[in-house]
Amino acid sequence: MTEAEQTTGTPGSGTAAEAPDGVRGGRRIAVLLVVAAFAFLLDLGSKLLVVAKLEHHDAVEVIGTWLQFEVIRNRGAAFGFGEAMTIVFTVIATAVIVVIARIARKLYSLPWAIALGLLLGGALGNLTDRLFRSPGGFQGGVVDFIATPHFAVFNLADSAIVCGGFLIVILSFRGLDPDGTVHKD
Repeated sequence: MTEAEQTTGTPGSGTAAEAPDGVRGGRRIAVLLVVAAFAFLLDLGSKLLVVAKLEHHDAVEVIGTWLQFEVIRNRGAAFGFGEAMTIVFTVIATAVIVVIARIARKLYSLPWAIALGLLLGGALGNLTDRLFRSPGGFQGGVVDFIATPHFAVFNLADSAIVCGGFLIVILSFRGLDPDGTVHKD
């Protein structure tokens, strides 16, 4: 790779052994979809299990009072804020999914594929609750069940969203773009 290619980080630049751009991009989209499916299914399965086994019961201590499973239905955002704005959160989750789909078309970075997959899986997990849980119609309550002291009760979709967002911040600070380019500011 020439010095100019190293500083501009042209997607697909590198050794002759690398796959063509279309194949590389396709693989990154596959990673995004596998990570999203894993995050979504893990979230969905955990919610189905805790609703079936723990809802309407006292909190279950996993690690004393430091980590408990306590099922709540959250119609708002983190910490229960904005319960009257459930439909706004539904629209935001839908917009996130659309933006990720648009970014995926130009995706050549494996770390970005993982980060966007986590965001997509988490957004789909909470959107599924908003659409299909009581009272339904874009206003369903999200099932939250992971409780730690002095913090919000959350779920695995929330965790995937936070981890994906954190990874995106790191990638952005390191100058890596979703298209695989690296810029040094």
